[in-house]
Amino acid sequence: MRQLVEAQAAKTPAAVAIEYEDQYLTYAQLNSKANCLARMLSQQGVGPDCVAAICFERGIPQVLAILSILKAGGAFLPLDPDDPTLRKRC
Repeated sequence: MRQLVEAQAAKTPAAVAIEYEDQYLTYAQLNSKANCLARMLSQQGVGPDCVAAICFERGIPQVLAILSILKAGGAFLPLDPDDPTLRKRC
């Protein structure tokens, strides 16, 4: 997925990559933001053999988090924000 986003960002940087409600990001913006967050995640230890949990409502931040974790080389575990708190602690 990360290679596809990077290739599309190079090919059509101004095209809308993701739209949710009244917000959107172009491929260039999505790729740039994901690269920045991926660097920060890598500095925090996210990489191969690492599973990063994410807990977001649907929307652009969720997609950005998933892409960033993949760019950092990690895997993601989505948690449902509506699950009871005790399940999130495990």
